[in-house]
Amino acid sequence: MKAEREGPPALSFRNVTFSYEPDGEPVIRNLSAEIRRGEFVSLVGPSGCGKSTLFRLVNQLLPVTSGEILADGQPIQERKNCCGYMPQQDLLFPWRSVAENVSLPLEIRGGFSKQEMRSMAEDVLRSVGLEGWEDRTPRELSGGMRQRAAFARTLLTGSDLLLLDEPFSALDYLTRLTLREWLLGQWEQEHRTILFITHDVEEAVFLSSRILAVTRAPISALQSFPVPLPYPRTEETMALPEAVSLKEELIHLLRRQRS
Repeated sequence: MKAEREGPPALSFRNVTFSYEPDGEPVIRNLSAEIRRGEFVSLVGPSGCGKSTLFRLVNQLLPVTSGEILADGQPIQERKNCCGYMPQQDLLFPWRSVAENVSLPLEIRGGFSKQEMRSMAEDVLRSVGLEGWEDRTPRELSGGMRQRAAFARTLLTGSDLLLLDEPFSALDYLTRLTLREWLLGQWEQEHRTILFITHDVEEAVFLSSRILAVTRAPISALQSFPVPLPYPRTEETMALPEAVSLKEELIHLLRRQRS
């Protein structure tokens, strides 16, 4: 099992409550949880239970009603660029080249010349297997290539904490299999902390060092399941008894939540 890095947790929720309306029913109530540095953690739960809302709170797209969220031990409001976020859709701008799309976080951060941004975009595109595609447009890429470009853009946010919200959900099954193996390889190279939302239990087991399951609504606790599988992993890993057992346990848990 990959060892997490020392230091404060990469992400902490401390008694976090959130409601969309001032007097409305909370979506999240008094939630406390931690993500350690270097972990690959998948978040699973029924549709509409509030998983993506957690990401929006971390991104500060929504304000917490009460409690606090910490990144590396500091309130997220005091942390510039505390996380990189990759949504379900790649959101590549069709009028920009692949390199220009990928370098967008550098433009937002500022302080880089055009030459520096181009060089950094080329380097990260090479790392995700898109060397030679820098000057193409997004419409020239396959779905899997677009997701790799979107991941490259997320890497250039410069954050060690990456939030990936069902990034493979719109892809066909075989492409998903390929990309999850690719993502795992990227994680082992980059050593960043990843929080990954998925509805695919097998995907969660394959990728994760730990799985957090939403067991009730509103979200007041996340049940933690360490994944007892060594890295590196292959498709054959999923046939191991411990992988099958964990997958069945999670499926049973999620079905119980829907009933």
